[in-house]
Amino acid sequence: MKKIGVILSGCGVRDGSEIHEAVLTLLAIDSNGAKAVCLAPDIELDEVNHLTMQETGAKRKVLVEAARIARGDIADVKTATAAELDAIVLPGGFGAAKNLCSFAFDGPNGSVQPDVLKLIRDMAAAKKPICAICIAPAVVALALGKDLAPRLTIGNDPGTAQAISATGSSHVECAATECVVDRDHLIVSTPAYMLAGGISEAAKGIDKAIKATLELTR
Repeated sequence: MKKIGVILSGCGVRDGSEIHEAVLTLLAIDSNGAKAVCLAPDIELDEVNHLTMQETGAKRKVLVEAARIARGDIADVKTATAAELDAIVLPGGFGAAKNLCSFAFDGPNGSVQPDVLKLIRDMAAAKKPICAICIAPAVVALALGKDLAPRLTIGNDPGTAQAISATGSSHVECAATECVVDRDHLIVSTPAYMLAGGISEAAKGIDKAIKATLELTR
């Protein structure tokens, strides 16, 4: 059975992983006969009240919050290795752009959280697939843009697409129900809630992206 690392960034669209996207990712992995291995960095995040959408001033732990989505079955991303995984997937949510990297604050000049960066680069070096959903392609662009110039999508938002391109990556417009596959670099991406009008639309794109990712592992 293929083992697919799922890198979570917390729990909640404004300060962590987008929950719909994370659950749809886990469902697609399981439905397609693979095993999800949930991972998250053990770092702090700035808490957002998801009723008011305002920061509370409190701090939470990314790994602890992500464990809610993983039902407790999760590990620190720094303990994962490319040798033990067949592919990795990064769901979206603002946590991808704030906790896994600093794209939300620094755009194309941002940096990737060191443990996440190491795993992404190790997977790329091992020629193993990487899938990124929603805003998470920004993490991959920051990690690999200068070296590999991968083809990625976040949908069609002009400002975000321009920032992705400024990392050295190549942005491709894509519908929410579709995905972009960079076969040269084994990188798959889909817009999900960067563009989707609802959960069923996001689900179609995510399922296609996971299927494409698993096909690249063969």
